[in-house]
Amino acid sequence: MTPISSKTGFATGLLMLAALALPAIAQNKPEAASKKLYCWDNARGERICSDTLPAEAVNNARQEFNARSGLRSADVERALTSEERADAALAQAQAEVDAAAVETRKRTEQAMLATYGSEDALRRVFNERTAIVDNNIKTASYNVTSLREALAAQLLSAGNKELAGQKVPDKQAEEIRQRHNELLAQLRLQTAFQQQRQTLEVEIAESLARYRELKGIVPAAETAAAAPVTTKG
Repeated sequence: MTPISSKTGFATGLLMLAALALPAIAQNKPEAASKKLYCWDNARGERICSDTLPAEAVNNARQEFNARSGLRSADVERALTSEERADAALAQAQAEVDAAAVETRKRTEQAMLATYGSEDALRRVFNERTAIVDNNIKTASYNVTSLREALAAQLLSAGNKELAGQKVPDKQAEEIRQRHNELLAQLRLQTAFQQQRQTLEVEIAESLARYRELKGIVPAAETAAAAPVTTKG
């Protein structure tokens, strides 16, 4: 079916699509009940409505309507870019770490003296957070390595074509651009996770120092420094 653009008018377009769908409704009611109408904006900002969704519009924001009633049934957001997906992954990972941090703080100083009989027992409180961050670093590092190798292979292929006097196909050039953006996004994630790990190490050290302070434990280095020096005469 030919899509109806904004030149026809949004409301008029929906009515036309609904009218065109009526014969199908009369012939096959169960199928028509699930029939949808789609409306989206194309690259030129024109409003398009159709009873089919072309491949080039799949990632666009759109509204879906019930073809039988004409009522809106769904609002679909546009697909995220690789950079936006990386930002969302980072935000989710940070939220997990922050949530674990809040829980840890609740259990740390208040129960420090009563609960933990040793530094090793206190360290175990941080194991969950450490495992989360370490797993994030490991995953990001693997992704960076895989994307870098794939990008290098694509660049080599494109370079060989240019050296042979051939044009690099537009599709291949676009794939290289997308792969490069994905690599940059994963590098940002990797750096952020490594910074989280460093921050966590500082927090663990400070908590252990506070524990020793509350327990009245003098670090071994200070004990050795304070010990009297004796000489044999």
